[in-house]
Amino acid sequence: MLEASLKLLKKITSHGFKAYIVGGFVRDYIIGIKSNDIDIATNATPKDIKNIFADSCLPNEDYGSVTVISKGIRFEITTFRRDIGYVNNRRPAEVKYIDDLEEDLRRRDFTINTICMDEDGKIVDLLNGQEDIKNRVIRCVGNPDTKFSEDALRILRAIRFATMLNFDLDSETIKAIKNNKHLIRNLSFNRKKEELDKIFSSTYAKNGIKLLLDLEIDKELDISNLDKVEVTNSPLDIWCIVEASDRYPFTASEKDVIKNVKTVLGRNNLDPMLLYTYGLYVNSVAGELRGIDIKDVTEAYTNLVIHRRRDIDITSEEIMKLLHKGPGGYLKDIYNDIEREILYHRLNNDKEKICKYILKKY
Repeated sequence: MLEASLKLLKKITSHGFKAYIVGGFVRDYIIGIKSNDIDIATNATPKDIKNIFADSCLPNEDYGSVTVISKGIRFEITTFRRDIGYVNNRRPAEVKYIDDLEEDLRRRDFTINTICMDEDGKIVDLLNGQEDIKNRVIRCVGNPDTKFSEDALRILRAIRFATMLNFDLDSETIKAIKNNKHLIRNLSFNRKKEELDKIFSSTYAKNGIKLLLDLEIDKELDISNLDKVEVTNSPLDIWCIVEASDRYPFTASEKDVIKNVKTVLGRNNLDPMLLYTYGLYVNSVAGELRGIDIKDVTEAYTNLVIHRRRDIDITSEEIMKLLHKGPGGYLKDIYNDIEREILYHRLNNDKEKICKYILKKY
């Protein structure tokens, strides 16, 4: 991937332009993390890039970015620019193309994201991002109050980078987050969830959760009970514990899982009826959140006599014939009854024995 990226840089520079890999890929390369996130910064305009790469696409002309697919890799190529004013504490009101790499870098969020690599693979570090990587610290470029008031999403990004990289926030960044955290309320719930999912899925999720609590960001995010999170395996595990605004954009399946986990969370997740009714995944999540070994939950589920209604050794047609009745609500009651009896080993899953039980009781 690096080789393909350097070839792309050389293709741009061969037309007389400057071009650098910038941001996440270079940061992760220095740290030793594999990354697929490749951004290119150049003084070539979007029109110039379109002339160089005929099959490129221009997703947002106002933003000055061009997408190029090369060797199966997606590259975002952005022209050096100056951001002029910000709208709704989120996006620049206007951008102006410039021919100065350092000025372009100074509009970015954190020093660790300003490190560049040129076409020869040489590191270009104009704002001492490598020093902050060495010291394992997240530091804003320039005045952090200005950075966060311009774009409130940077507050969550600061916490996300500190979490995922296991870095600290520098003191000025912490102070500015406290001063500007109220601006998080202006962000869309979609963007907030995206950042939180990344924090919650990190190896160091507990560190991120501690930061959110210590900085009292949870209140601005419209979530509560974050202090009750102890064990995490996936973002969904955490969403099952916290109480979150219904404006967060969960999918229908996520909503079902969260609802069901909350239902079984305070109950015995090794109980046969609970495992049968809500399934292995829901009980595994709830069990893990309560400190129950997932192997125990899996074993209990595997050992269930039946896993679904069609596993019962009698059909509704056979029950109707047995009782000389037509269809009706009574069938559901009978099935609920024999399910429970079979699951608790009070009734063998055998047609003859089930028939005797039904005849005796119904």
